[in-house]
Amino acid sequence: MAGRLNGKVAMIFGAGCVGDGWGNGNATAVVYAREGAKIVSIDISLEAATRTAALVTAEGGTAIAIGADGADLAQVTAAVETTLREFGRIDILHNNIGINEAGGPVEQSEESWDRVIRANLKSVYVACKCVLPVMEKQGGGAIVNISSSAASGWTGSAHISYSASKAAVNNLTRVIAVEYAERNIRCNAILPGLMDTPRIYRHKTKFKDDFEAMRNARSHAVPMKRMGDAWDVAKTALFLASDESSYITGALIPVDGGLTCALGLG
Repeated sequence: MAGRLNGKVAMIFGAGCVGDGWGNGNATAVVYAREGAKIVSIDISLEAATRTAALVTAEGGTAIAIGADGADLAQVTAAVETTLREFGRIDILHNNIGINEAGGPVEQSEESWDRVIRANLKSVYVACKCVLPVMEKQGGGAIVNISSSAASGWTGSAHISYSASKAAVNNLTRVIAVEYAERNIRCNAILPGLMDTPRIYRHKTKFKDDFEAMRNARSHAVPMKRMGDAWDVAKTALFLASDESSYITGALIPVDGGLTCALGLG
């Protein structure tokens, strides 16, 4: 079923990757492009955005790169204007910006809390604020928000701002879905679980000799006994961005190998 996104334009916020390999952002950009979408690769790091765009064009796809802070209204407004100038429309808004900083309510600093909430929640609000009027004017669109299984409750470690921000993304998703349903704009969220992406390798120095033990422990915690990867998220995003899911809106879809069920969350 090739060509599921032919003629569509996808704005991907957080399209870069924190390291070598495939993260949720760059994998989704490539999957969207393989199905015919024109890609607007946006990241706070222009270098990272450009690397993702290059992955798309290397396969014969169409992509532009934009460096922008996704939580800054002026910068996102400019990115939308650039997209419309280049491609004339926005059919898919994919919100993948996310950071995680450890700590419970006592341990986490106010500055850290604000930083996580700004990146994870405000960025989704700002992108929707800027793109929804475009989608409404053109007669419809699809929004895919990347949340987390951590939105549903305690997952074994204290990351309160991350959990709170992702829970808010879930509710934002559902509220937008209902408000804009009659306007042919769908809004859904993906809740990844324990994923084997370059982000966890940033902790390799911290864990040193125990890094593989940490990876094994993450895999063992999943009912399917393996972590997921970026392609699991990207393929789910493709379904939600395509017309195959035309009657689905307000859905919160775990991509976690059964972890949410096993923990009694959701």
